[in-house]
Amino acid sequence: MSPVPISEGRSLPVWRRPMTLLFLMAIAMPLSFSTWSALLNNFVIEVAQFDGSDIGWLHTVREIPGFLAFGVIFIIIFVREQALAMIALTLLGVATAITAWFPTMGGLLFVTLLSSIGFHYYETVNQSLQLQWLPKDRAPQVLGLLVAAGSAATLVAYVAIVMTWKALDLSYDFVFMVSGGLTLAIVAFCVLNFPQFESPNPQIKRIILRRRYWLYYALQFMSGARRQIFVVFAGFMMVERFGFEVHEVTGLFLITLVTNMVLAPFFGRAVHRFGERRTLMVEYAGLACVFFAYGGIYWFGWGVVLAAVLYVVDHIFFALALALKTYFQKIADPGDIAPTAAVAFTINHIAAVFLPAALGYLWLVSPGAVFGLATGMALTSLSLAMLIPRHPEPGNETIFARFAPAPAE
Repeated sequence: MSPVPISEGRSLPVWRRPMTLLFLMAIAMPLSFSTWSALLNNFVIEVAQFDGSDIGWLHTVREIPGFLAFGVIFIIIFVREQALAMIALTLLGVATAITAWFPTMGGLLFVTLLSSIGFHYYETVNQSLQLQWLPKDRAPQVLGLLVAAGSAATLVAYVAIVMTWKALDLSYDFVFMVSGGLTLAIVAFCVLNFPQFESPNPQIKRIILRRRYWLYYALQFMSGARRQIFVVFAGFMMVERFGFEVHEVTGLFLITLVTNMVLAPFFGRAVHRFGERRTLMVEYAGLACVFFAYGGIYWFGWGVVLAAVLYVVDHIFFALALALKTYFQKIADPGDIAPTAAVAFTINHIAAVFLPAALGYLWLVSPGAVFGLATGMALTSLSLAMLIPRHPEPGNETIFARFAPAPAE
């Protein structure tokens, strides 16, 4: 079957349109990944007997495929981006389903590497497809709705865990199997019912680095470094320091999801109204305060209630990161989206390859110092966000462009 142009795809029945496919993929990924994230800290502590160093190494291995995301550029020479998204989601679903079969350090490193390949390659092509398929004037709003859809899917999974984990005495193996299986079921539906869509602009299929995108690259690097600290250590702290059980950690995730479901569409509208510069500045200033308060839990002995509130607030601020996507969409040449998405994922994960393992050792000595470092990273990101112009576009990528426009290459 020949590919269907995006313009024609929008006239197909609703259940076969490109927008519907984006929403189904947005639902399929978190069913596996978010469930895995919610159970991971309890699983590795209770079953695999991990300490702070072990969890650091696990996340370092998990981020290696993200660092190698530029490999997507070479794969899409032979495989269409839409097909690669389905393959990556399949790998994520299978790896999640079998996680509990490997309750050792070596086994978890192996299965985590497999799931991470699926997750990171999916995220790379998914971001590319979103920016290619969505019109610029509607992208912020639709991206907000996609975030809300993913949160809604995860909400269903988390409610099920909270309601049944103790009541039905569920096992880790059962929950991992069900979550991975649901992802695979959605993938099967998508493969069988959607045509291959043809993006409006042919994509460059080689690695490109353009000087005029330097601010986007810098923001991606800082985002990856900063986020690693939260992903690796915030949830781990809730279990290690405060003794949270599976249903309690999942309940915390549940509150976060409901909040994001309600706020994500408004965040999209906020980006559209106030622009990427102001939105990202609010995000990074807020994150700096949150990370400083995380450090205060160790420095000043602040309690569990504050830690739980901070965890939710942290997720809310991270949801504003959709502004970074739309900033790039506005400054990019249409053919640069796929290769730059792959390169940006690699840049985003440079720090992720060494930070979790290195900070795992720092965590053993001073957990507060880990969050102090994250505070500095958030402030650095805030400084970079101030360089975004009010109306970014090609030739006006930073506030310096008005004085000395950056070269095209």
